[in-house]
Amino acid sequence: MRLTLFLMSLCFLPLAYGQNLTAVQIYSDDQLLNLIKVNKHLSQVVLDDCQLVQDIEARAIKSEMPSYQFLWGDMLAYGVCVKKDIELGLHYMRLAADQGLAEGLEQMGRYYHIGKFMQVDMEQAIIFLKAAASMNNLAAQMRLASIYQQGYGSPLDYPELYSQLHHAVTDDKAIHKKINQLKQNLATKMPIKVVNAAKRTDYTN
Repeated sequence: MRLTLFLMSLCFLPLAYGQNLTAVQIYSDDQLLNLIKVNKHLSQVVLDDCQLVQDIEARAIKSEMPSYQFLWGDMLAYGVCVKKDIELGLHYMRLAADQGLAEGLEQMGRYYHIGKFMQVDMEQAIIFLKAAASMNNLAAQMRLASIYQQGYGSPLDYPELYSQLHHAVTDDKAIHKKINQLKQNLATKMPIKVVNAAKRTDYTN
């Protein structure tokens, strides 16, 4: 009798176990881009118990979606839910940047600037950051202004960046204050007529 009850209980185990599992839906492109913009894409993958690794890999490699190339590259570079492979991770980040993903361009520029995973290369940093800045990536614009303040880059590029910062929109008071400081520093490198012209010209459109 006990054996019969035990065997009957086993029949219900898969059902009970299945009820405790919550299937995680793959992120839409917009959802993933929003996570990337606030730098929560890796933490979300972990929160989802790494259930979407195969789907993420497929969208990065087979579908060649830039948002997923960026996510997959970050996962590889930092060893999140997969075996750490920095070189391969940078490869996929670069692919995302090459497809024009602003966050990918900004990240590659930032890594070249600070020497993250690679040697410092200011020329490459400026190339990537300028591309991201032209796509209204505020982080890239602010970093680029700091780089110009250090004497790197071409003075011919100062007016465009000043205009981008002048037309930047943020509700963060600390960032707003930082933008004003960067603008003031950048203005000291240009004639007042050029500064005034940059204020009137909107390079963000």
